[in-house]
Amino acid sequence: MVRTLSTVAGELAAMGHVVEVIGPDRFRTVPCPTYPDIRLSLLPRRKLVRMIEAFEPDALHISTEGPLGIAARAWAQRRGRPFTTAFHTRFPEYVQARIGLPTGPLYAWLRRFHGAGVGMMVATASLRDDLVARGFRHVCAWSRGVDLELFKPDTREVWHLPRPVFLYVGRVAVEKNIRAFLDLDLPGSKVVVGGGPQLKSLKRNYPSVRFTGPRHGESLARAYAGSDVFVFPSLTDTFGLVILEALACGTPVAAFPVTGPRDVLGEADGVVGALDDDLRVAALRALNADRAACRAHAERFSWRACAEVFLTNLAPFRGE
Repeated sequence: MVRTLSTVAGELAAMGHVVEVIGPDRFRTVPCPTYPDIRLSLLPRRKLVRMIEAFEPDALHISTEGPLGIAARAWAQRRGRPFTTAFHTRFPEYVQARIGLPTGPLYAWLRRFHGAGVGMMVATASLRDDLVARGFRHVCAWSRGVDLELFKPDTREVWHLPRPVFLYVGRVAVEKNIRAFLDLDLPGSKVVVGGGPQLKSLKRNYPSVRFTGPRHGESLARAYAGSDVFVFPSLTDTFGLVILEALACGTPVAAFPVTGPRDVLGEADGVVGALDDDLRVAALRALNADRAACRAHAERFSWRACAEVFLTNLAPFRGE
């Protein structure tokens, strides 16, 4: 989410728009329970209101449902200002995976939160259909993009591992369902790139897996390009930007046929990767994918197009 917002803000600035991003880094914060890497703003209302009113925006977009989002929503309602939101994360499923709380009450709260806006942006058609079935309103499309200059097949990591190399990239956390990948009986080697609360336990329990820790920029691109298959085991992501990054590097994708992978691969399933309820079957089928077709498929997703759709979805203020 952070990468998407920062990239879109950069594209909007390049198009001549003035963008102010107000995030938790500008406030006193506390760690999110069970997820300390995420910081929650502490009592942000007064400072946030000063920031918004000093900027005098023409439109307001609320990206998250945390303390900042709640405070911004209250300001907009108090001033009679329209605003848009985005559904980035299946938060109810994440909470259920961590502490076992039922998803129903959380979805009810999310419906109220997003329902006050004039538009809720979602990344995929299947996510839109699911949320509409759950009673969400004003749902509009906002896909994602990929940096085609950074993520490309040219430079590949030499892993010095038995081939084929099956790669996972992303947060190392329980909601990512990484064990579904690590438990697979696959030939060759498995590599995990990323950090998170599950990293220590997984390294201990899977000593044959190469854990690199987080990678960024060209180092991350080399990891994708140097692997034979990118395995995406998540069942709860709303899109999966890493899928596009892997494809841009010419690396085919194996995943479950769920929201995100199903939308990105679409009719190219079997050409640029494989979707299957049996993740092992998908991973082995993906070995036969066309790496040139992977790159060509990723080239359909640009950040400029993503920013233009975002701009179209906004609800400009109309006078005082």
